[in-house]
Amino acid sequence: MRHKHGYRKLNRTSSHRKALLKNLAIALIEREKIETTVPKAKELKRYIERLVTTARNADLNTHRAVFALLQDKESTKKLINEVAPKYLERNGGYTSIVKTRIRRGDATPMAFISFV
Repeated sequence: MRHKHGYRKLNRTSSHRKALLKNLAIALIEREKIETTVPKAKELKRYIERLVTTARNADLNTHRAVFALLQDKESTKKLINEVAPKYLERNGGYTSIVKTRIRRGDATPMAFISFV
């Protein structure tokens, strides 16, 4: 049973799941709107909202903390300098998930995730 279990495994090992979320977060920061499966979007929402909350305090230590999670200089700069300042007065809820379609190949529900 998975009562009170804290996250979705997404049928991946921990290192694969970590890499997947990092790459999805980088794509979301660069493009500001991506389409992915619903479970991945819901898990990405948790991941990216923690990053944005951290990035709102723009100092050197914030750059280091965000870069440690993303491992991408351009995405880190864009998140801290462009994305996070939009949400200084907002307490959470930086992203929205909109369910779009059923993927034809395997009937997986798809969704758009974007910044509000």
